[in-house]
Amino acid sequence: MSESTTRPSSLINTVYGAFARRLGGWISIADLIVLMAELDVDSTAVRSAISRLKKRGILEPERQGATGYRLSPAVHAVFDEGDRRIFGNLEPADLADGWVMAVFSVPESARPHRYQLRTRLTWLGFGNTAPGVWLAPARLLDDARSALERLGLSDYVHLFTAEYAAFSDLRTAVEGWWDFPAIEAQYASFTDTYAPVAERFEYQPEIDPTEAFGCYTPMLTQWRRLPYLDPGLPAELLPDDWNAVEARRVFQRLHVLLAEPSLLHVRKVTGLEQQVPGT
Repeated sequence: MSESTTRPSSLINTVYGAFARRLGGWISIADLIVLMAELDVDSTAVRSAISRLKKRGILEPERQGATGYRLSPAVHAVFDEGDRRIFGNLEPADLADGWVMAVFSVPESARPHRYQLRTRLTWLGFGNTAPGVWLAPARLLDDARSALERLGLSDYVHLFTAEYAAFSDLRTAVEGWWDFPAIEAQYASFTDTYAPVAERFEYQPEIDPTEAFGCYTPMLTQWRRLPYLDPGLPAELLPDDWNAVEARRVFQRLHVLLAEPSLLHVRKVTGLEQQVPGT
């Protein structure tokens, strides 16, 4: 793995999200252990991570001639939303499209929901403009609505669409609403790690599927955090040297180069056939 701190459960989520869903949604535990060993995760850690994912309702056991697990139907919408965020929102939002505003008030008797709301809105890419008031580009409205409903938090929140009218300079204001240095540090870490990898693969006449899987899975695991923390603010509001541009370019290059060879490798290990959408 490129990142020794990457949790086995995060890598397993990536395996299911990027590959298992295209192969019917189920993988035997034996094949999963083989795949995870290629990512330097031993069988004990795999079984422990699977147990945690099962308790969280992400995976459920199913036997198909062998013991295995598939994604719980309850999380299909979460993974679909993830696809939109990870692969679809790679360009900055249009400032003319406006904003979605979340305003929440949580009574003291439901105080744990206050923390849960702040955490979830941050993870969705919202910036905190004032106590109980959060802002994001308007294109995140549907994701915010579905996530808050799914988590049972919608009773505490009002969602508005809005446009900025006055009085501060908006570019200056957003610097206080989002933690740009923290986001830039993660983009820099990604680019430093994977730009040389992209260069190497681009000059290879053929890409070995096993090697592709070993790189693509941890790369996607590291990347998929970023489109959530970074909401894709309009370009006019970002620092001139915003390093997300280069990081996105590196991600797109590696995705184009490695996604299909990686899937080919998973198919070879598992013997599962790719599913035709809608079947």
